Amino acid sequence: MMAIMTEERLPDAAEVARLVQDVVPGVHAADVRPIGEGGDHASWWVGPDHVARCALDSGGSERLRRELALRELVGERTGIPVPVSVASGDWARGRAFTLDTRLGGVSAELRAVPAAGEDDLTRLLVQLAQVPVVEAEALGVPPEAPRNMPGLLRRASAAAETVAARGEFDAGWLPRLSVRGAEAATAPATLVHNDLKGEHLLVAEDGRVSGVLDWTDAVTGDAAEDVAGLAISVGAVAAVRIATAAGFDRGACARALQLARCDTLTLLSDRLGGRDDSPLPLLRTQLRRAWEPTVLDGPEEK
Repeated sequence: MMAIMTEERLPDAAEVARLVQDVVPGVHAADVRPIGEGGDHASWWVGPDHVARCALDSGGSERLRRELALRELVGERTGIPVPVSVASGDWARGRAFTLDTRLGGVSAELRAVPAAGEDDLTRLLVQLAQVPVVEAEALGVPPEAPRNMPGLLRRASAAAETVAARGEFDAGWLPRLSVRGAEAATAPATLVHNDLKGEHLLVAEDGRVSGVLDWTDAVTGDAAEDVAGLAISVGAVAAVRIATAAGFDRGACARALQLARCDTLTLLSDRLGGRDDSPLPLLRTQLRRAWEPTVLDGPEEK
């Protein structure tokens, strides 16, 4: 498929329509609607059945191409529902695109995940751990060392003061920040989605997880990162329940909660300080979810 040459800018709807017209006959610019822009790609709905994603730079292109190979591996190895690319290439010199099938369901930010969906998320964690790390890394998935917990705690503690002063955080919750057993937890490296936000989880009307999107940030490393993602997506209580059912021990669950709570404090502090442009209501909701009291927080917090 011929690439579209362009200057340093995003393609517009007409360009996207021309790019995919061999696969979606009769598509017009009016059929191409922007979904929104991410950090390294722009996305559009293309008619009712497809999604187009275009990388904005060479780094985003590398991650997008790697994602296509990784999704194929994940789908074949695990059966996890992921988008399928029906066309791919460069939309401009050195900048990749993919046209994907559109999966059913809506974002987990818009639809609650019931017990049936929790079972699917448990299987997701189990299945990711079963993907051979060597196969993922052969596709270019980078290894990533576990994050430094003492440093995260220092930054989060400072952020807590800022956020509490703005009336965005109950300082009485602060004892939950350091979860017993978190810093001593260790585990073998596994394939990690590494961005399990609610927007990347699709939930069908019956509550089942119908899709897991955006694998561009995948790494091999600390599986607690995915449990931390679930804590901000479906809540700390559900995340601990899901991870425990998937075989995570207490230490790994504690580490995940601590990661999620550190992240939600620092991200909200950055947003309030003008250093981040994430939607403020979403960051507030994610903080509330991650700071739910769980059985790991001690008798006084149950």
